[in-house]
Amino acid sequence: MSFLRAARAALAGQTCLPRIFVAVVVVAILAGLSLSCSTTKTVVPTHSAYVSLPATGSVLLLSINGANGAISLGGRTPQQEGLSPNGMVLAPSKKFLYVVNSFADTISIFNVNSDGTLSLSGTPTPAGAGPDAAVIDPSGQYLLVTNNFGNNNAGSVSVFSMDSTTGALSEVAGSPFFANVNPTEIAFSHSGNFVYVTNPGIGMVTGFSFVDGVLSLVPGSPVFSGAGAAALAVDPSDQYLYVANPSASNLPPYTSTVGNVSAFNIDPNTGALSSISGSPFTSSVGTSGPTAIAVAPTGNFVYAVTPGSSSSIWCFSLTPMTGQLVAVTGSPFSLAAGGLFALFDPSGDYFYIGTTTGIAGYTYNPNTGAPTAILNSPFSTGSEPGSLVFSQ
Repeated sequence: MSFLRAARAALAGQTCLPRIFVAVVVVAILAGLSLSCSTTKTVVPTHSAYVSLPATGSVLLLSINGANGAISLGGRTPQQEGLSPNGMVLAPSKKFLYVVNSFADTISIFNVNSDGTLSLSGTPTPAGAGPDAAVIDPSGQYLLVTNNFGNNNAGSVSVFSMDSTTGALSEVAGSPFFANVNPTEIAFSHSGNFVYVTNPGIGMVTGFSFVDGVLSLVPGSPVFSGAGAAALAVDPSDQYLYVANPSASNLPPYTSTVGNVSAFNIDPNTGALSSISGSPFTSSVGTSGPTAIAVAPTGNFVYAVTPGSSSSIWCFSLTPMTGQLVAVTGSPFSLAAGGLFALFDPSGDYFYIGTTTGIAGYTYNPNTGAPTAILNSPFSTGSEPGSLVFSQ
């Protein structure tokens, strides 16, 4: 429909054109759109996703209906005691799934079969102490894993090169890299030049530059975000970083609201972070602070989510020129949510939230940001999920 609006705008500017010509052009555009929309609706891909189940030591295969976002369950990997699989990431080739085993201090590598099922590849690769989250750099060459523990509570980030043929991991020279106290969540800038991790125990964010697998602290790192800094997301333009602070207190008139969202400018040359005017931003109501956060693929909305179903989904519009956040009409939304993860599917049509029993799914209004529950949501996964990844 955005193409149609653009066409109308273009035609409106050509006031000297004869009316009949304008009418013909509009009819032609509408006809083309009708054919295009019809084709899109009849060929809707259904794709796979994977969710880790820490309590059962397994990974569950999911099927995502591209037409309505509904989730159906597939098979799961054999249960293995003492692993607690949590963070996961899929190789760009879609041939390998890397799963971080928090209790075992290892990384399992699974081959992704043609039907989406998984088969374990060799023995798990040793990781750091208390590995948690994982991410692959935009070039597709390196796997990064946060390690919660270390000497004197000094956490770290391990960096591995990935063999594109076998999926095997090789730790790079200098790894693991110091990342302050108990690093948990990790995110790349879309350029791949910078990496950011949360340090919930000290309410801070540690930033790195990233070159050929080597991490170097950016100027001024770490920066204070807020109590319990738990999750983070970079906007599509790579200008802004948003961090969910679940335990932070707020100034009047929001003293009764628990938690907030810090917003930072990202220096495009150094990766250094500086607070955006008005930050932190919070909800008008909220007894539980947000522990997961996501930016809509369009870059116009930021969602911070909390456990439960009361004032659980905070939605803000993102001001492109400044990065400031403004609560949308109706926010916070009292809908089933959770604080385990929050992410959009590859199409950008659906928004998924990890709850204590499964996954809540939503569509969202591209103009207002308001979420609407997918039919039969939330979807049970049998036990509490750890993280979710999509095959596309």
